[in-house]
Amino acid sequence: MPIIPGTTQFASTTDPSTWEPFETAQEGAFDTPVDGLGFVFTADDPLVGVDLDDCRDPDAERPTAWVAEILDTLNSYAEVSPSGTGYHVLATGTLPDGRNRAGDIELYDRARFFTVTGDHVAVTPETIEARSDAIATVVEEELAPTTSTSTHTASATGETTDTESAAETASADAATASTTAAVPISDDELLERARNAANGEKFTRLWDGTTSGYESHSEADLALCRLLAFWTAEDHSRIDRLFRQSGLYREKWDNVHYADGSTYGEKTIERAVASTDDVYTPPEAESGAAATPAAGSEAATSTTESATTADPSRGDTNPVGDDGLSNPSPTPSEGESLPPTHPERAQARHERIIELTDRIEALMEENDRLRTELEAERQRRHQLEATLEESSGGWWPFANE
Repeated sequence: MPIIPGTTQFASTTDPSTWEPFETAQEGAFDTPVDGLGFVFTADDPLVGVDLDDCRDPDAERPTAWVAEILDTLNSYAEVSPSGTGYHVLATGTLPDGRNRAGDIELYDRARFFTVTGDHVAVTPETIEARSDAIATVVEEELAPTTSTSTHTASATGETTDTESAAETASADAATASTTAAVPISDDELLERARNAANGEKFTRLWDGTTSGYESHSEADLALCRLLAFWTAEDHSRIDRLFRQSGLYREKWDNVHYADGSTYGEKTIERAVASTDDVYTPPEAESGAAATPAAGSEAATSTTESATTADPSRGDTNPVGDDGLSNPSPTPSEGESLPPTHPERAQARHERIIELTDRIEALMEENDRLRTELEAERQRRHQLEATLEESSGGWWPFANE
C-alpha cells in the first residue's frame, strides 16, 4: 500500500499531490518504517512496467523458463521484486490497447506503482531501454485471448471419425500442394535467389543468425519469417522447414507458448504470414500456368478441331499450315494488352517488386540509422543521469527530477 513520503497517510496512484520527488521519498524511507520506495507510472512519462509474479526460486536465484524468455525478449532493466519470487522490468515504449494482465504477468504504463528494490538482474541491461516492439510481442504472446484451433472434430461419442480425419488430411494436403506449386523451385534455388535479391544482404544476415539491429532475438525471428513468407508464397510448412536450417533456429522454436497448444514457431510464422502483403512468383510458375490450360477451356480443344474451325480467308490469327500443325500466334502489336502469363508481364512484375524492395530497404536503412542516433543520444543521457545519481549517492534507476 503506497503512503505519502515522510508521513503515514495513504497515497494514491492517481493523485499527484500525494507524490514526492526521489530525494524526498528517499529521506522518508529512512525516517518512516516502510518496506521500500515506490515509483508511480503516469500517462506523462514513457515508462512501461512489467510485473512478473511467482516465477523465481529465491534459493536458486534464477527464473523459470517462460520468464527467462520474456526477460530475453524485453532486454531492458529488470530487478527482483520485494517478495524475492518475481521480477519487475522497466522499459520505455507504448503499451498496446486491450488486456494488460493474465495469470502471473501484468503490464502497466499509468495509474500503478512499483516498489523498487534496486536488486538488479545481472543478465539484463543496467539501463531502461526503448522496447515498444518487444512490449508488443510480449502482449501478443502472453496476453492475447486464446481460441481453440484444434483441427479435430469429435463425433457424438467423443472420437474423431475416419471420414472427418480423411477430409482434414485431404484438405491439408491440398493446401500444401497449392502453396508449394506457387514456387515450384528447390529450396537451394529459392535461398540462392533470396540472397541475390535487392535485400539479399539483410536476408543473409538473418539467415546466418545475426540479430543486430533488432530489439531481441524474437524480433529477428519474425523478420526472417516475413522474408521467407514472401519467397515461399506464404507456405507455412516450407517456412518452418527453411527456418530450422537458419542460424536463428533455437530450442524455443518448438516450445509450447499458448493455451491452445501452439508453439512459439507456429505463432511466429502465423504473424509473419498475416503481415505479408505480396509474395514471390517465379518465372517457372508463370510458364507452368501458360502451358497448362484448364480442362474444358477453348485452349484445351484438339488440333483437329482447330484445323476445322480456322479460316485463313477470314483473317484468323492461327491458321493450319500444310503440315497440319498450327502456326504460332504472332506477338501482340504495340498497344495491345498482353495476357497475364506473358513473359513480358512477368518480367514487369518482377522489376516492379525489385523497385519496391529497394525503396523499402532504403527506408529500413534510414530507420536503422535514426535508431542508432537515438540510441547514442539515450546512452549519452543515461551517462549524464548516472553521473548525477552517483553524486547523490543513490541507486535509483529513474532520472532525478
